[in-house]
Amino acid sequence: MEKMDGLLEDLKAMGEGFATTFRHLFRKPVTEEYPEYKRALPERSRARIILTRDPDGRERCVACYLCSAVCPVNCISMQSAEQADGRRIATWFRINFGRCIYCGLCEEACPTSAIQLTPDFENCNREILSLVHEKGQLLVDHCGKDREYNFYRYTGIATSDAPKGSRENEEKPVNVRSNLP
Repeated sequence: MEKMDGLLEDLKAMGEGFATTFRHLFRKPVTEEYPEYKRALPERSRARIILTRDPDGRERCVACYLCSAVCPVNCISMQSAEQADGRRIATWFRINFGRCIYCGLCEEACPTSAIQLTPDFENCNREILSLVHEKGQLLVDHCGKDREYNFYRYTGIATSDAPKGSRENEEKPVNVRSNLP
């Protein structure tokens, strides 16, 4: 009796599967012509990485290495330097899109909002070496998502523009020796 119940259950499951197949067999197929018709992507979709500028037009990236440290596939590399005015910059910045998994961790780790992911997903290429993008290919002439944020206005880092303690919502530096008992 148990074998008959199991056999009936199996036949019922197969029948349901065949019924589903038969139902869809005569439906008109839905085809979206990709290059001509591009589906609207969600607002927070993650694809191509860009390097943005601050509202003053200067590069936001300070080469802190946080993005390359957090990257699970090690596709980001850079070299840091300090300019004459005290600002840090990335002398070169490189992303290998052939390895990138577009997880967004680099964007989350960036303290300056320099690295941002855009919904531009059309960067496929047969030449794998052309998927390695340098700083010049990644740098854009706009602020990206954070239009008003300027890292050096809030950091407390002394530059030629302003000494320590002179920026917005920043207190004057404390003399550590005067705090000793």
